[in-house]
Amino acid sequence: MADRLALYRRDFHAMGSPCEIQLYAKSRSRAQHVLNRLTSEIQRLEARYSRYRDDSFLKTINRVAAEGGAITVDDETAGLLSYVATCYQESDGLFDVTSGLLRKAWSFKDNRLPLDDEIQPLLERVGWNKLSWEPPVLSFPMAGMELDFGGAVKEYAVDRVTSLCWESEVYHGLVNLGGDIRVIGPHPDGTPWAIGITHPRIPGAFITRLPLTQGALATSGDYERCIEWEGVRYGHILDPRTGWPVRRLAAVSVLADLCVVAGSASTIGMLKDFGGSDWLQQQGFPHYWVDVDGHVGGSLLTGP
Repeated sequence: MADRLALYRRDFHAMGSPCEIQLYAKSRSRAQHVLNRLTSEIQRLEARYSRYRDDSFLKTINRVAAEGGAITVDDETAGLLSYVATCYQESDGLFDVTSGLLRKAWSFKDNRLPLDDEIQPLLERVGWNKLSWEPPVLSFPMAGMELDFGGAVKEYAVDRVTSLCWESEVYHGLVNLGGDIRVIGPHPDGTPWAIGITHPRIPGAFITRLPLTQGALATSGDYERCIEWEGVRYGHILDPRTGWPVRRLAAVSVLADLCVVAGSASTIGMLKDFGGSDWLQQQGFPHYWVDVDGHVGGSLLTGP
């Protein structure tokens, strides 16, 4: 069968990131049909959960959150909410989808640090424990809150697309949405994909490459959006307890079966600072980290 399959690739932009899907198919028309289905699904999820679109369902949720009140959600959204609720518990409150509100104090484009009196009023409205989630009803007793699924939706989309590939009888390929990666299956001859882990300080450089035939790899880091101030880098991953960026780790990569799990675990690893690697080790996640001083570590140094 391998000699009848050809590799097809589509590059596109979605969810604020450069994306690519590579897959093997028996014909160009078959590949195009599957790729169209996959990109349509990504566009659906982006339209549904984007915080930038006034017509998104997330925007509807946030209108309720802003005024205070309750909303009944659909099954898909309920699944996401239950997942991020679990992440909140497992991270001791560090993974918190209400913390997106803090970006109002952090303008990474203006390259300035916020004042404490800009952060403190926002912190008062941050905290998953301040809302009520009793599926399928999401309630906001405190007005002025906000949700941001940015830490889960892109990774969830990777997993959805992978499942659609299998439904479409595509068993060889990979999905890469802005560095959140999942392998659909090995090359037809059984060889693995070489997945690079980006260096957080050297643009275009890779720290290492991992041979993967299955599973997902996600990376969180301080290099996507940051402020350089008096020789110190302040990244976009904010501690919901303080409103300030994490300061110890520059990047964390995690390997898991599902991309949504790898993504949330890598973010939690970043948020736990000095304890990040130990937490990932305790959870059994193969991982790799780089700290702000350039030191490296993690179980992926010796392979997954």
